[in-house]
Amino acid sequence: MIPKDPVMLLSFINLKLRDFYENLELLCDDLELDRKEIENKLGVIDYHYDNEKNQFI
Repeated sequence: MIPKDPVMLLSFINLKLRDFYENLELLCDDLELDRKEIENKLGVIDYHYDNEKNQFI
């Protein structure tokens, strides 16, 4: 289960991206998450995925 709070979700997703996944698509596929939903939730707190850095900034 992933955190519902956007700030906690940000921390969770960036940790997973840093330590386990090469990109957001692989993370979403592996954890069976909807990429658009993640991007929308983190967009609410003005964070957007950066492909080069492989993290939400």
